Amino acid sequence: MSNTSPPETASPKKDEDSSSVKASPSSDTRDPAYFSYYAQFVHQQNMLQDNVRTSMYHSAIIANGPALFRGKSVMDIGAGSGILSYFAVQAGAEKVYAVEASSMANRIRKMLNSTSTKNTWMKDKVEVVAAKIEDAELPPVDTLISEPIGVLLVHERMIESYLYARDRFLKPGGAMIPSAGTIYLAPFTDANLWTQTMAKVRFWEQNNFFGVDFSPLAPDAKDEIFAQCMKTHPTLTLLFLVDFKTVTIQELQEIIIPFSWDIPFTGLVHGIAGWFDINLGGFILSTAPNAERTHWQQVRFLLKEPLAVNAYETVRGWMRLTVNSMRSYDVVAEIVTGAATPLSDPKSADVLLAGPKEGSGGGAMTLADPRLVPGGAGRRTGRWALHEQTYWYDQGADYSRPEFLAMYTPDLMEASADVLLADVDLETGEGAGVNSNP
Repeated sequence: MSNTSPPETASPKKDEDSSSVKASPSSDTRDPAYFSYYAQFVHQQNMLQDNVRTSMYHSAIIANGPALFRGKSVMDIGAGSGILSYFAVQAGAEKVYAVEASSMANRIRKMLNSTSTKNTWMKDKVEVVAAKIEDAELPPVDTLISEPIGVLLVHERMIESYLYARDRFLKPGGAMIPSAGTIYLAPFTDANLWTQTMAKVRFWEQNNFFGVDFSPLAPDAKDEIFAQCMKTHPTLTLLFLVDFKTVTIQELQEIIIPFSWDIPFTGLVHGIAGWFDINLGGFILSTAPNAERTHWQQVRFLLKEPLAVNAYETVRGWMRLTVNSMRSYDVVAEIVTGAATPLSDPKSADVLLAGPKEGSGGGAMTLADPRLVPGGAGRRTGRWALHEQTYWYDQGADYSRPEFLAMYTPDLMEASADVLLADVDLETGEGAGVNSNP
């Protein structure tokens, strides 16, 4: 598959000062749980043991030591365990400010308090700042370092704090590691993943669960289950570049990524896959499917209804990410087949997803259920919450059975079972059943 769209770049507006822009909606109510999570050793260890992540940062900082760290003042935003601060000292930094808002700040202090006998090379080099960067009072520095990224680059909204530090504390001409990130999107086909997800929906379609009919909840269950994005290890890509040196905080409040792909074979598109890479002083840390696995993995946005495509057909659309108060993003996307098929306006997607208003006459294009829209077979839409992530593991079940492939509705399956049982002698097991004798 080949990408026919040029890379998109999130660039700053010339008259904007991102330091004066407050992110909206605020994530303050989410902060206690967020910082409590990262105060736990188990989560810090998970990141430290991500060898791709840790070794790449170490290589980037040490290799850039002569130019960006030796004799320099450095600020580590969201220091966590303090590992990047320690790397900066190894690279020759004169002074490192380790800014950490969680109680891990106390763990860094404990490390530093032992430098008379342990890690003596760090003695008097690192100063711990136990605060959010937005509340800190610090002098300007030569170099910023951070690991401000989450799933699909932007989850957790830590990049906003990184940019705040850039605008307030970085000296003119100062360096940033990382300096940029790139989001990649690609259509994917994975019948096994889709059918396993659909099997969860089938549970709520039962009309006789211990005498209870759960089917009224089935549509809501489908909305919720398919709104979860899957973290997996999943080629055809589209690029969206975020330049940390120039992008503003305001521009990260809403990100719209248009895409267009030429599909080289006939098949089903089950959703959109996403991943990212970051530039660490010339070292590229990639989370792509063909790269070495990281704790970020990749994310898949499943469509409720797969989209059929023909060989050499053009698939186009857009994905919109909008910040929310969960330190993450709400995601909406539309995907259509055919170069001439009109696309909806992504900026009005919230209204359009609710369907047309009564009496509207159907004049405006809507993102209502595509099965109810004439010609909708070539259009699919979806809504996901980036913070509602679930992991997918192939449990080795046989998903080739018709009920898993969603070929039959539950009532037809029950009717078929009744027919089979009617032809089977329950005492001998003989009859039309699967294990019957001829």
